[in-house]
Amino acid sequence: MDETTNSPPVNFITVLGTRIFRTTYDLVTLEVHSWVLAGEARYICIANVHVLMEAHDSAAFKKVINQADLVTPDGMPLVWMLRLKGVPNQSRVYGPTLMLHVLEMAAKDRIPVGFYGGNTDVLDMLVNQMKSKYPDLNIAYSYSPPFRTLSNEEDDEVCRQIRDNGVRILFVGLGCPKQEIWMAGHKGKIPAVMLGVGAAFDFLAGNIPQAPTWMQAIGLEWLFRLLHEPRRLARRYLYNNPRFVLLALADLLGILDKGKKEE
Repeated sequence: MDETTNSPPVNFITVLGTRIFRTTYDLVTLEVHSWVLAGEARYICIANVHVLMEAHDSAAFKKVINQADLVTPDGMPLVWMLRLKGVPNQSRVYGPTLMLHVLEMAAKDRIPVGFYGGNTDVLDMLVNQMKSKYPDLNIAYSYSPPFRTLSNEEDDEVCRQIRDNGVRILFVGLGCPKQEIWMAGHKGKIPAVMLGVGAAFDFLAGNIPQAPTWMQAIGLEWLFRLLHEPRRLARRYLYNNPRFVLLALADLLGILDKGKKEE
């Protein structure tokens, strides 16, 4: 799909039973803009190996991802899978970079945005960084929720504040799978386009370093992050990555689909 086209990103490829869309930064930003202008409530998932393995392990979570309005290939392994499945020009749509594209569009058109997630210090840093980068950006709402589940009354208050502040684009940084489940559960309650951006809050706030471009390009971002946060990320990467390789191979050979049909 040509990045300069005005066609919305409607095509997707199934990887491990999960829909990943053929799209680009420009197309996603264009689609977010059109949804905002139409006053629609939507949610976008930004998928990497972690997301796909969570979906593989949980039918309920896979449904959350497959019901999203758009799912982008954030991780290079997903980009490679799309290329191997017939999308030769597919490029990465990386969460932090996509967030900057959408924020730039929002600043230009004065669209109110909000941030939900992260801890208080990170959120304050993020707000300051984005206001400095985009002076015209209208950050109408930011909230760092507690780690516990909100009560119904607290959740209703969050929804009310987001609505009352006129937020039309909401960035959700709760981490996978919490943020995807949260967005799916709040679609319709919040009249905004929601993007689950994971660690983008930490990256863009300058709280956590991003992997060098060359490591990202060859699919070694996970190693960079593992070396920086071994205690938190060891199980995720050392457990999920080998399984993904085997499942991806089975998917490409058609064995994965055959096995599911025989169950």
